[in-house]
Amino acid sequence: MKIAILLGDGMSGEPLADMGGKTTLELASTPEMDRLSREGTLGLAHTIPKGYPAGSDVANLSVFGYDPAKCYTGRSPLEAAAMGVELGDDDVAFRMNLVTLLAGIREVYMDDFNAGHISTEEAAELINHLGEEMGSEEFEFHPGVSYRHLLCWRGGVDGAELAPPHDISGQPIHEHLPKGPGANELLGLITGSQILLKNHPINEARRAAGKKEANSIWLWGQGKRPRMATYDDKFGLTGSVICAVDLIKGIGLLAGLECPHVEGATGYIDTDYDAKAQAALDALDRGDFVYVHVEAPDEAGHSGDAKEKIKAIERFDEAVVGKVRRGLEEKGEPFAILVMPDHPTPVALKTHTHDPVPFIVFDSEKAGSGEGGKGGECYSEAAAKATGVEVADGYKLMEHLTGKVQLW
Repeated sequence: MKIAILLGDGMSGEPLADMGGKTTLELASTPEMDRLSREGTLGLAHTIPKGYPAGSDVANLSVFGYDPAKCYTGRSPLEAAAMGVELGDDDVAFRMNLVTLLAGIREVYMDDFNAGHISTEEAAELINHLGEEMGSEEFEFHPGVSYRHLLCWRGGVDGAELAPPHDISGQPIHEHLPKGPGANELLGLITGSQILLKNHPINEARRAAGKKEANSIWLWGQGKRPRMATYDDKFGLTGSVICAVDLIKGIGLLAGLECPHVEGATGYIDTDYDAKAQAALDALDRGDFVYVHVEAPDEAGHSGDAKEKIKAIERFDEAVVGKVRRGLEEKGEPFAILVMPDHPTPVALKTHTHDPVPFIVFDSEKAGSGEGGKGGECYSEAAAKATGVEVADGYKLMEHLTGKVQLW
């Protein structure tokens, strides 16, 4: 059997008072996911274990089928794997955003956690400049994609209290600066970056063009190298991850999966949905499993843009869910599809929450039979809750798909 996980990052949310009390999922036109909800099993899954941060790292580990309580060490070690950065046992990796800070009369504010979605080319020049000026055998600066980069502290200190920048959008940064073990060194890097970035030609050009400048780094999501079984060992599967985000690629690589480059996949709202779906179908010709990750709904949620999030959900439904379903049907082999978000990203909050997320499990051999599971009238948070199907440990969904456990 072929297995496809189709994940719309941050796709679920909360009712919007200015939109009739409906969520963006309810407002979006999603005929493909609605159909799968009726013919498969619809329910709610908890992807964030109690006591863990509501981040894409923890949530996606769950969706991949890994228990975060057994393997999660932090976000950045997963991104390091995607970037080919080897971590020793005593090394600590940090996510390093390029951000826009705004000085007010009394406070400095987090104006934009992604520096106006700075281009990868511009960002690489800035990160390489920081590496030349502040890098050492102890601190390594590794450029990534757009605003997402990596700092590696060789033989570093773990345990600092660090805030994700997207959680403090529009807020003063003072209370969210590094605290605890290693904070002085990390704060020194942040303030040093501000001096070096202020008059860099890239930022001068961005200011002249009316764009947000990347005037600081922001460090968060630190951790040490995780220990994870491969998909072959864990599930007896080979496969691929279709994604433009280093975090998800890193999980895939640590799981022993392929992560092919997809032209046009950006990790943003302008991503090429059709290209991702085709890459997924091509991957299923080579292996048993594919994980398709689409970041766009999450980015719109963090921006507080309900209309853009609805548009992203609709494109995901049409160009990814619909195309993959039709492609698998044409192949003529039995298949299963799991559709879900990793976590909610309500546009009113502009950040993640711990709430359970709606999932669909569609088995081509059981479709419409009512065997075991329970379908719903459409794909939404409320419809999923109404079925009464609830999975307390989200990582067990993958175990269900592979027949290791029976959840309903």
